[in-house]
Amino acid sequence: MKIIILGANQVGRTLAETLANEANDITVVDNDSERLRELKDQIDIGTIPGQACHPNVLTRAGGEDADMIIAVTENDEINMVACRVAYSLFQTPKKICRLRSAAYLVSDKLFGKHGIAVDVVISPELIVSSYIARLIDLPGSLQVLDFAEGRVQLVAVKAFYGGPLVGQEIRLLRQHMPNIETRVAAIFRKDRPIIPEGSTVIEADDEVFFIAAQENIRACMGELRRLDKPYKRILIAGGGNIGMRLAETIEERYQVKIIDHNPERCAYLSENLNKAIVLNGEASHRELLLDENIEDTDVFLALTNDDEANIMSSLLAKRLGAKKVMAIINNPAYVDLVQGGEIDIAISPQQATIGSLLTHVRRGDVVNVHSLRRGAAEAMEAIAHGDQASSKVVGKAIEDIDLPEGTTIGAIIRNNEVLIAHDDTVVESDDHVILFLVNRKTIPEVERLFQVGFSFF
Repeated sequence: MKIIILGANQVGRTLAETLANEANDITVVDNDSERLRELKDQIDIGTIPGQACHPNVLTRAGGEDADMIIAVTENDEINMVACRVAYSLFQTPKKICRLRSAAYLVSDKLFGKHGIAVDVVISPELIVSSYIARLIDLPGSLQVLDFAEGRVQLVAVKAFYGGPLVGQEIRLLRQHMPNIETRVAAIFRKDRPIIPEGSTVIEADDEVFFIAAQENIRACMGELRRLDKPYKRILIAGGGNIGMRLAETIEERYQVKIIDHNPERCAYLSENLNKAIVLNGEASHRELLLDENIEDTDVFLALTNDDEANIMSSLLAKRLGAKKVMAIINNPAYVDLVQGGEIDIAISPQQATIGSLLTHVRRGDVVNVHSLRRGAAEAMEAIAHGDQASSKVVGKAIEDIDLPEGTTIGAIIRNNEVLIAHDDTVVESDDHVILFLVNRKTIPEVERLFQVGFSFF
C-alpha cells in the first residue's frame, strides 16, 4: 500500500518503521527537516518537509494515488484539516486521525463524509488509560489484551518459583485445570522467544503469554505464580489527560488519589472527578508521599509527560514502600532499562497506540492488532471468510494450515463462543481467529492466508 504518514514524532517514526518493514510504500511529512533526515537515514522511506495540512505539501507527498493517510502530528487541528483536504482533493480511500483532546470526541457527527472526513479516530489517551485500567483490574499481569470485545484475553505474566506449573511441562496444564480451556501462546525466556510445545518446561522468570476466556484468566494465572491480592489503594502522579481519564475509569472501584503540581489543573480535576482525592504538589517530594501513606499504596502510577520525572518518582515510591509501581516512558531507549527492575511495568504509549493504528492498516479482515514485547511480537484477530475453494484456512484443521514459522493460533471465537485452539480444531467461515506472531516479518504471509480468493466473489 502507498501510505502517507503526517508527523515524524515518536508515534509517526515507530509507525513508519513498522510499515516500511512490511513492504509498504511510505512517505512521511513533517515541518522539521532535521527530524526527517534522521528518519530517512534509518529506514528506506520518502520524506517531504512542510506543513502537513497544506494542499501543495500533500500533493508533493503523492496524495493523488495514496491508499491511506495517517495524521499523527501533535496538533489535533492540523490532523483534522489534513484529512479533510486529502478527501476533498484526492478522495483518499482511508484517513486515520490521531486526536488528543477529549473535546473532539463527544460526538460522531463531527466525522464522516459530511463532517471532517475522518474514517478512523485514534485517541492515545483513551487507549493508554484503558490499557492501564486492565493491568490494575488483573493484579500480577504484565500485559492484558482484549479480543472479541473482551470475551477473550491474552495475558502476559512472569512465572515465579512456587507456581504449580513452574518446572513442569505445558501439557500438564490440562491435568491441573481439567475444566478450564487455555493455551500458552508464547514464552519469552531471557528476552528470547520460545514457541511452546507440549513438552516445553516452564522455568521461573519466564514471561508467559497465555490466552483464555476472560472469566478463566485468574485461574490460569494461579498456575504460574502466587496470585496477588486485588488492589485497593491507587496513587496517580500526573493529572493530565491520561491521569484524569484513568481516575474517571477506576474511581468507583478503588480508593484513588491523584497528584498534580499545577493548582489550576487540580481545581479542574476536583470539579470533574467524583470520588478521587486531588492533591497539589510534586510526586517526587518524599514528605508528600510519606504524608499520603505511600507504604500502604498498592499501585503507584507515574503518568506525567516527563520520562525522567516519571522514573525518579517511581523509584522513590518503590523505595518508600509502594507495592507496585508503573510508569509511562515515551523514550523507547529507557523502557528496556527500567522494565522489571525497581519499576514493575514500563508503559510505552507509542506501542499501545501503534496497535490500534495497525488494526486499520492490515490487509484481510483484521479487527484487532496488539503490539507485544515493545513491538517484538504481535497478536492479531482476523476473520476467516469464504469457503474451502476460496480460502486458505476455512474448512481446515489448525494442524493442516500452512502457518509461517513462529505463528500460532491461540483461540477461535464462533457465534460468541470461545474455542481454545487445538490441532484438530477446524476453522469455519466467519470465525474470529486469534493469532500470535513471534516474528513480525511473517505478517504479510499471515495476511495472505486470510485474504479471500477471487472465486469467492
